[in-house]
Amino acid sequence: MTLAIPATVIDCSTEADPVPGEVDRATLEMAKAGDRAALARFVKLYEHRLFGFLSRMMGRGPHVEDMAQEVFIRAYQALPRFEHRRHARVSTWLFTIAARLVKDARKKRSLRLLPLTDRDHETRSVTTPRPHGPERARAQRELGLALEQAAKQLSEEQRMTFVLAEFHGMSMAEIAEVTSTSVNTVKTRLLRARARLRALMHDTWESYQR
Repeated sequence: MTLAIPATVIDCSTEADPVPGEVDRATLEMAKAGDRAALARFVKLYEHRLFGFLSRMMGRGPHVEDMAQEVFIRAYQALPRFEHRRHARVSTWLFTIAARLVKDARKKRSLRLLPLTDRDHETRSVTTPRPHGPERARAQRELGLALEQAAKQLSEEQRMTFVLAEFHGMSMAEIAEVTSTSVNTVKTRLLRARARLRALMHDTWESYQR
């Protein structure tokens, strides 16, 4: 099978000033050399974020674990070709691989998407503050369900852009790299996704705010 590996541009920060949430240079170099402990640290650092992204794009199931494993297999095979440059992130590169797998897989099957507000994954709330008391908690659950239903009506491109921006905190430039498109296209997709969600959730959100 021919693997489609995107350009390997990796952050070149020094160990004394590592990028938060990114693999340090020493671990990366050891992983490139095939060190098992370094590879395990590499996977552990990124697997939770990748699982969250893949679940929201592909739905729950064993296929998510298989896809995450495929992401790391492709990354491992590409490690010797890493180009070290500043201001790039390993996570962006990994998400680029994951995004391509999602696009290929979603063409082949109908999927039940994971709710955007699912608490099994380490993500921040997109539109809701923390609940206070049982009534507020119930209202937040209802809002989460409304968000889930509304998100199903987004196009794949809009949903992916929304998830990367709101749940993974990516910049417009990073999302453009992950989705192989322009920054202007990313901005347009995100604007339309947010507008669509606001329109679909208007009544529920107004009720929640009271």
